[in-house]
Amino acid sequence: MVETPNSERENVAAKDSSGAERASEVRAWFVREVLPLEAVLVQFLSRAARNKADVEDLRQSVYMRVCAAAHKEFPDHARTYVFGVARNLLIDQVRHEQVVPIDVIENLEILDNAIDERTPDRAVIAREDLRKLQAALDKLPERERNVVTMRKLDGLSVTEIAARTGVPERTVRRALNDGFRALADAMLQEVPDMRRIS
Repeated sequence: MVETPNSERENVAAKDSSGAERASEVRAWFVREVLPLEAVLVQFLSRAARNKADVEDLRQSVYMRVCAAAHKEFPDHARTYVFGVARNLLIDQVRHEQVVPIDVIENLEILDNAIDERTPDRAVIAREDLRKLQAALDKLPERERNVVTMRKLDGLSVTEIAARTGVPERTVRRALNDGFRALADAMLQEVPDMRRIS
């Protein structure tokens, strides 16, 4: 059936009226469910925001996101949804603040050289880390020490290690996991507790 211009206008009018009805429903829902949370929301944002001047902007962003979502579907629990949106906005803000624009660093070559520069303190720290790693490796049971060495120093795959040692791959994986866990525990045990130092 071919639509006539009149039926097209009727469809557009019907869509406009349904859109207006939905907007009216969203406004009523917002006033009933979300606005009563404003004082608690502002308090939450004030405590959690890094910059107190951003609280009003964050509140407005929460409202915009909540209303946009409500136009599609009303959340089951308005309070939970509003505070979830607020928490996500705060997380996004922290992530955004951690990004360093590339134009802040004038000369990247200087930065690269500084990172790669071998200073005496870095050499001492590296030697100490190697000493700790060797001591931890020496404490491992022989099977775990062998498979960890073959995997990390020789660069062999689990399949190649299993073929060389004559044990199933599952056993090699278990020995690798146990060995790496033991090494990590040994390395982390010697890290000083910073709470006691300060």
